[in-house]
Amino acid sequence: MIEIRQRPTKSALGVCLVFVYLLVSCSSVESTTGGGSGDEIHLVPVFTAVDSILQAAVDEELVAGAVLMVGLDGETAHETAFGYAQRYEYSLERMANPKVDPPEMTLATVFDLASLTKVFATTFGMMLLVDHNRIDLDAPVSNYLPAFSGVAKDSVTVRRLLTHSAGLYPWKPLYYHSDNKQDTYAYISDLELAYAVGQERHYSDLGFMLLGYIIEEVSGQPLDVFVSKSLYEPLGLNTTGYLPLGPSSSKKPSISSGQGPTPTPSDQALSDQAGGRTQFAATSHGNPFERKMVGDDDFGYLCDEDVGSFQGWRRRVLIGEVNDGNAFHANGGVAGHAGLFSSAADLQVLLTLLVNKGVLAGKRYLSEDVIDQFLTRDRHGHGLGWAMSSDVLPVNDLPEGTFGHTGFTGTYALAVPEYGLTIILLTNRQNVGVDSTGRYNSVTALRRQVAESLIEAVR
Repeated sequence: MIEIRQRPTKSALGVCLVFVYLLVSCSSVESTTGGGSGDEIHLVPVFTAVDSILQAAVDEELVAGAVLMVGLDGETAHETAFGYAQRYEYSLERMANPKVDPPEMTLATVFDLASLTKVFATTFGMMLLVDHNRIDLDAPVSNYLPAFSGVAKDSVTVRRLLTHSAGLYPWKPLYYHSDNKQDTYAYISDLELAYAVGQERHYSDLGFMLLGYIIEEVSGQPLDVFVSKSLYEPLGLNTTGYLPLGPSSSKKPSISSGQGPTPTPSDQALSDQAGGRTQFAATSHGNPFERKMVGDDDFGYLCDEDVGSFQGWRRRVLIGEVNDGNAFHANGGVAGHAGLFSSAADLQVLLTLLVNKGVLAGKRYLSEDVIDQFLTRDRHGHGLGWAMSSDVLPVNDLPEGTFGHTGFTGTYALAVPEYGLTIILLTNRQNVGVDSTGRYNSVTALRRQVAESLIEAVR
């Protein structure tokens, strides 16, 4: 999902930054701090201060809930959960109908990662295939996806897709034109390029959809199966994957003859949570933001599609089903740009694998050479797939080699190899609802405060 403008962060969060080096109290749902090493004991004040910032974000309803996990040198130094996995039943236009007994956020809560999918699924998948010499980064995309061809498109390489410099549109409401992956691929391939190839960086969901299709073509497996079998399962990750509620979670609700309404994916997720199974962080109430993207040209997007002609707009609170419409409707829930779910603990493992140059628990999963290729800045200031610049991450005075990514639902991952630091900050900001302009609360300042405080503390 692409968001152009962000609304101002609430003022009290800025005040909280004053307390970064003070011991303050906070009421979190669940919190543990690694004890034992002198470094970790020294960091207790900053951990407590950062916790207070996140608690303030929950108290002010900037986010419904949050999970923070901080790693140092491959070990968990601090982990805390705040607020609620779901705070509102109905949050469209911030009408705020709170749940009677809101489920508290826990360290094990599973989140819709949104664009973190681009790095934790698609980029990792590409790294694995490059490592096994099955993909040439500088080969034309048409070598792998023949339908994506033409005078300009023939100069689009895999590398340019990974660096968002292929000239593709950033976003289109593809679900107006397709309800399956094959037709979506055909539609993207038929689109003219929006920009000159290789000249500028234009962050593109469509480019990462194509990367997902390349992985499927080369591996001979669906994207979700490939990354699970090749990476997540070998690493012992048990919350990371697509379609956490099963294949039916990407289908439209239907009526079962004589049996009443078939449960929606969110109904099933609520049942699972009540039964003590996987707890998901609730995201939005339907897709008000995407409706605005399509229907309001002043919102920042120019779409020819008629907002009222699409009948698939979801109006339920989304729990355990991907928020992104192009992933849900046009790709069956499994796409290169969105659709992955995971927990903070699993994401820390994946970040640590890269910081450790491909080795974890004495076993090598990726070559150091491939990791270096993907984590070397290009002329636009980013790696392959991974963001590496201050303006995107966002962190001022960024240590050399830092990499990470953000996700539209409120997710964030950052690694600072120079200090052995990893930060996972997952929020469900969308459950608070949109404001009067149709936008969700911005968490950019919150991410910056947390990341800069932790980086400064370990310098």
